Amino acid sequence: MSAYLPILILLVVAGGFAVTNATVVTDLLGPKRFNRAKLDAYECGIEPTPLPAGTAGRFPIKFYLTAMLFIVFDIEIIFLYPWAQSAVQLGVFGLIEMGLFIITVFAAYAYVWRRGGLDWD
Repeated sequence: MSAYLPILILLVVAGGFAVTNATVVTDLLGPKRFNRAKLDAYECGIEPTPLPAGTAGRFPIKFYLTAMLFIVFDIEIIFLYPWAQSAVQLGVFGLIEMGLFIITVFAAYAYVWRRGGLDWD
């Protein structure tokens, strides 16, 4: 257990440093020039429009397609790193399985591309 003590201390120091910088130091040293544009809501390049009372805002399908694209590629990267580390031990079976996985990911990418998720017009 004593072998893990330096790692625990490092994690506590790094966490304390991150929390301190994110909350205390930025508030004390950061500029405080507020204007109407900075305080206005901004959502992915679309100007906010007032919504009728009692209705939920509807987002264009492009937001969901873009989110799906990011999720698909994040999952691909999560599976590619361990595979790359053990590609020699997996052999041909691992190569075939990763090929099938990449084909599946490409199908999702083609779907998003076809639906216009990559067009920002």
